[in-house]
This record gives sequence, C-alpha cells and structure tokens, in this order.
Amino acid sequence: MELQEEYKDNAFDLLGGVVGVKILANCFYDVMEELPRARKIREMHPRDLKDTRENLALFLCGWLGGPPLYKEKFGTANLAGIHVHFDINTDERDTWLACMNLAIEKQPIDEKLKIYLNKRFEIPAEKIRITCQQQVNGLPVVLPPGIPGLK
Repeated sequence: MELQEEYKDNAFDLLGGVVGVKILANCFYDVMEELPRARKIREMHPRDLKDTRENLALFLCGWLGGPPLYKEKFGTANLAGIHVHFDINTDERDTWLACMNLAIEKQPIDEKLKIYLNKRFEIPAEKIRITCQQQVNGLPVVLPPGIPGLK
C-alpha cells in the first residue's frame, strides 16, 4: 500500500500539532505498559518513562513535518543507532507496531490519516529491526536497497 501523499506535508498539523503528538506519544507508552504482549519491549525501556515519552514526542514532531524539536535539543536522531544494542527481531518490531497502531486508533483523527501513520511507522520499525539483527549477528550494519530513510 502506497503512503497517502495528501498527508505527507501536513500529518503533524492534522494530528493536532505539538499537543496532539505528545498525546500520541503518551498513549503509545500507556498501551505498551498495559499490553501483556508488549512486556519484552517495555523492559527495553527505563523504569521511569518520563524522559522517554518526551523524547519520542520531540522526535515525532519533526518526523511528521512539524518543528525539529528533537534535533534542536539533541542533534540529528539516529534511530537505528539508538536501538542497535537491543535484539530486536520481527516479534519485537511487530509488537512495537501493534502498540503504535493501538495508540493511533485511539486518536480523534481521520481514518485515512490513521492508515497513513500506521504505514509510515513501518518504515523506521523495519530499519531498526534490520540494523539490530545485523549487529546481533556480527554483520556490518548496511540497509538493503528499497528501505527508505527517515525523512
């Protein structure tokens, strides 16, 4: 399924700007904490999620076309590098995506935007999975052709 071009430049605004993105990030971590299936990926995070929630919201603002708040605070995000020390395989990727999908579903936004966001999150989730598995298997970390960047 191709991403909806109509949302490419305005997903941030349609989600509700900074406030809407923070609500999504908090909802995501709430789902992760509540979903029994997500226990393994929850354990990859600090016990106190305050900073983690904030950092995800800052990153998502820029990633969704809003202000580059994460970059302003920390510099360019390297999602694969941040996660490379974890053994993230298809199960962890799919569980992370399930948490995000549930969080998106709870947002008061257009159904087509929900579909767009769910498809868009598959890109970095797969990139992180590939990078982590290459690292775990002692291989050079190289993304195969066809995996787009995080812009």
